[in-house]
Order: sequence, then C-alpha cells, then structure tokens
Amino acid sequence: MSTTIAPIEERRLLGIGLVLGAYFLFVCLDSSAKWLGLVGIPALQIMFVRYAVHLGLAGAINLPRQGLGLLRTNNLKLELLRAAALIGSTLCNFTAVRYLPLTVTGAIGFTIPLIVTALSVLFLHEHVGWRRWTAIAVGFVGVLIIVRPGTEVFHPATLLSLGGALSYASYAMLTRRLAGVDSAGTQQFYGAALPTLVLAPFALAAWTWPTTPVDWAVLSLIGVVGFTGHQFMTVAHRFAPASALAPFGYVQILFFIAASWFIFHQPPDTSLFIGAPIVVASGLYIWLRERALSRPASPVTEEA
Repeated sequence: MSTTIAPIEERRLLGIGLVLGAYFLFVCLDSSAKWLGLVGIPALQIMFVRYAVHLGLAGAINLPRQGLGLLRTNNLKLELLRAAALIGSTLCNFTAVRYLPLTVTGAIGFTIPLIVTALSVLFLHEHVGWRRWTAIAVGFVGVLIIVRPGTEVFHPATLLSLGGALSYASYAMLTRRLAGVDSAGTQQFYGAALPTLVLAPFALAAWTWPTTPVDWAVLSLIGVVGFTGHQFMTVAHRFAPASALAPFGYVQILFFIAASWFIFHQPPDTSLFIGAPIVVASGLYIWLRERALSRPASPVTEEA
C-alpha cells in the first residue's frame, strides 16, 4: 500500500491553533510525570508507558490507512536521530520535574529557541551575528536569575532541565527537516518505536504498580496525552513555518503557573517574574530579528 505524504500548506491560523493545543497537552504531560514521580513510579517506567501507548495509538490509527507503508521512510537516519533526541528530552525532563516546580522547568524550556539559534550555526551552517548572540546571552542571564546557582535554593536537577531543553531543540529542528519528507504517521511511529524498544528492559526490571485509581488513570492517559500533543505539533509544522509558530510557545508559562499552583501547590516566586520575562524577551527578539533578515524586499547590509 502506498503512503501519501501530505504536502506543506500555508494555513497559519490552523497551525497556530494546533501548536497551542500541543503546548497545553505538553504541560498536562509534564504534570502527569511529576504526579507519578511523586507517588513513587520510576521515571523509566513512566517513559515506557508514555511511548508504548503512543506507539499503540500510532499503529492503530495509521496502519489501516497506510499498511506497511507506515514504516517506509525517506530518511531513516533523520527519523532515528529525531527519536533519540526525544528520548533524551523526555528522560531529562521527567526526572527534573520530580525535584523542580513546573514553573522552573517550564521557564528553562523557553531557552529552546535560543538553543535552536545557536545550534543552527553548527548543524545548518547559518550565520548568527552579534545581535542574536547577545540575545542568547541575555536569555541565559534570565535563566540564572530563575535558578539562582550558588544559593541554597539551587537544585542540581536544573542541569537536567537544561539538558532536556538542548535535546528538545534538536528534536524541533529535526521535526521541521522531516516536514514534507515523511508523513505525520511515519514520524509518530518512529518517534515512539525507538523509545519503546530502548526503555522496555529497564522499565520492566523495576516495575512499580500504581496504588490508587487516580494514579492508574494518570499512568494510563499519559501516553494518550503525549501522542495527541506530538501529533498536533507535527501537523502544525506542515501548516505554518517554525518562525511563525515559535512565539506562541511562551503561552505555556500560563499553563505551567496554573498547573504548578493549583495541582502541586507551588506558586511561582519572585525570581520567576524577573527571569522569565528576560528569557521570553530574548526569544522574541531573536524571532523578530530572523523575520527581518528573511525579508527579501529589505536587504540587510549590517551583520545579522
């Protein structure tokens, strides 16, 4: 059975709506991981269930339509690299949220556009001038204000959160590279199959059963939430370029504050209200600068 790859379309409002839905679901995913971690479920087990359910849903939805064409990829290397980046991001993040408030991990996640810009020099050979490098540096100053290294409130899990942001930035770049190359179903399949296979032996060796109906429900639904969020994100990149979608990621801070405050009774502290706007402003500046440099009608003679 042949696989039809949906073409990239210019439907930005739909793409923005999908990406907002994805970000809301990702906050639900982080909240679920934190909940399960606090009740004693191992992080590797949470990850395994999340991706095993994801894989089952991807197969159930796409196999009847695509058959074995679901497994057919036009770039296996990129698919595996993307899946590996997702494993790294999830492992770091699911471990970090056990020890840090969601508002802190969420704010650190806002460094992803800064990291993407920095990585574009290395992997895409793009030129990044002093203005954007300055914005990157200022953004990480905002992170330092939030996490306050060297003080008693600093937690080593912050480094895991930063590692998760780095891994997710790589995942985001690879997702865009695969838009129009492989179908959303194929991307979902490989994005779940590799983590499921890799995590299975570790998760099953230290399996811990939930003890309450709420814990069972959260563990059961975590894969559904993850699958739906990544499906929304994958399709959103088909309808709108990453540059148009990027600013809407900052809406997550409202979701993180609500979840942290009302579910885990961890209201944001003063450092978040100082540092987070700095990180957000840096990311938005980079976004605006890149948009200005990409306009063909306005040639730029100064350094980017």
